[in-house]
Amino acid sequence: QVKLVESGGGLVQAGGSLRLSCAASGFTFSGYAMHWYRQAPGKERDMVAFMSSSGGTADYADAVKGRFTISRDNAKTTVYLQMNSLKPEDTAVYYCSAQSSRSTYWGQGTQVTVSS
Repeated sequence: QVKLVESGGGLVQAGGSLRLSCAASGFTFSGYAMHWYRQAPGKERDMVAFMSSSGGTADYADAVKGRFTISRDNAKTTVYLQMNSLKPEDTAVYYCSAQSSRSTYWGQGTQVTVSS
């Protein structure tokens, strides 16, 4: 059974930091690129960060470049999102996603709320 379980969300003041984790199981984690997406109320789900299956390539949405860092530990089958210098506009539900040429899996999301 495929599972992606996000954790680490919460309420933080502007300028603060959070570290999200996404624990994966039920599939060959090392064969999948990992993504973080976010969805604010009334808005579409947007990609925030991407990391290739090997961890050798990462990319970010312009809105978070220089503030967010994606990483993965293939031995622990976990992907992380370190979020620094948080802004109120970062408030959203954050989802991790595992993607390959054949399959896409989603977690249930974790709420991040940044107060001003």
